[in-house]
Amino acid sequence: MDDKEHEMVILLQKLNVSKPVAKALACLLSTDRITSREVERMSRLRQPEVSIAMNYLKENNWVDVEELKKKQGKGRPIKVYSLIVPMNEIIETIEKKVLSENKMLLENIEKLKSIS
Repeated sequence: MDDKEHEMVILLQKLNVSKPVAKALACLLSTDRITSREVERMSRLRQPEVSIAMNYLKENNWVDVEELKKKQGKGRPIKVYSLIVPMNEIIETIEKKVLSENKMLLENIEKLKSIS
């Protein structure tokens, strides 16, 4: 990952996005399609962390997963991921979540003030 991608990961983490999800997003932005093995190498995440991050991205309908059968031998198919939502929409979703959480915190502060 280059400096721009590292900065993106740091900023996403400051917005309460987990480190594996932030790194996976940065990797997905660098190319159209990427295998889980490539995400592991680029992000320096372990396989379970990549799997958890990709499951989170799938649950939010941000990525598409394609399973490719290996050409030779046996084993599990290779998973290829691609972003299906533009990054600006993902950022908007994160923004809404952060604003909602902050609104709730402010409401709780106001309730505390009124009680005391």
